[in-house]
Amino acid sequence: MPIRYDITHTTVYRYREPVGFGEHRVMFRPRDSHDLRVLATDLDVSPEAQVRMIQDPHSNSVALVQPRGAADTLKIVCSFTIEHAPRDHLQLPLSPSAEHFPFAYSVEDRFDLEQYLRPHHDDPKGLLTAWARQFIRTDGPTGTRDVLMQMNQHIRSTLAYLSRDEEGTQTPLQTLALQSGSCRDFALLMMEAARRLGVATRFVSGYLYDPSLDDEGAASGDTVTGAGATHAWLQAYLPGAGWVPFDPTNNLYGDHQLIRVGVARDPSHAAPISGSWFGPAGAYLGMTAEVRVRRRAGFG
Repeated sequence: MPIRYDITHTTVYRYREPVGFGEHRVMFRPRDSHDLRVLATDLDVSPEAQVRMIQDPHSNSVALVQPRGAADTLKIVCSFTIEHAPRDHLQLPLSPSAEHFPFAYSVEDRFDLEQYLRPHHDDPKGLLTAWARQFIRTDGPTGTRDVLMQMNQHIRSTLAYLSRDEEGTQTPLQTLALQSGSCRDFALLMMEAARRLGVATRFVSGYLYDPSLDDEGAASGDTVTGAGATHAWLQAYLPGAGWVPFDPTNNLYGDHQLIRVGVARDPSHAAPISGSWFGPAGAYLGMTAEVRVRRRAGFG
């Protein structure tokens, strides 16, 4: 049964004095599909701004926001109501040729998946490849889905989650060396590791539903890591099942709590918001962001 959520994403930039603003690229709107429908949407910007809606090369919905005047605060508030029909991806059958690792994509699929198959980060000493290969069984056939589930669980169990406000993403080798990272770092680590095993992956940014915000969730103690801000995970393309989500931050491998906004071959192409400002050096005071995802009573 579909579940309805109300989502509010608020981002505030503050400055010591009024500054001018360049165009801001905002990727907040959930990504419509057969399992997710956007029922209502609202975008409020202060100071007043011109807004243009476009689709990027991955068909993500992007708002181009151009504030009209100078101000000491830039506030962008996006509100949505969505209907989400989550799927149990563990029950989706794979094509017989892809049930066991290694497998090969068809020629047609490889043409379409090429940018998601090619690693984007260097591994000169083969450390990431060796890390990825530990999940392949040596005592018998290895299930393709099992490799990804074990990798997903291993990241959650062995690496420390650290929230980080700075822009950018650690390289996979940095995350392995530090044994810690943010949700974006964990997603990129698993993406690049899977690509080195021949599995097509892509980065996903979006929102995470936290059941603890609901009365029944608070009573059960059912909480997740990364709620209250934008979240990141990955999808792996498995023939027969399509794009299957994996969230190594929480060891989730379905989309019951994951709400897609944007997909990209690399995290740098799916930033929730980016833009520029013009003013005296040192005027920037900082940014705050808050995401609220609430399940509507009586739905789902």
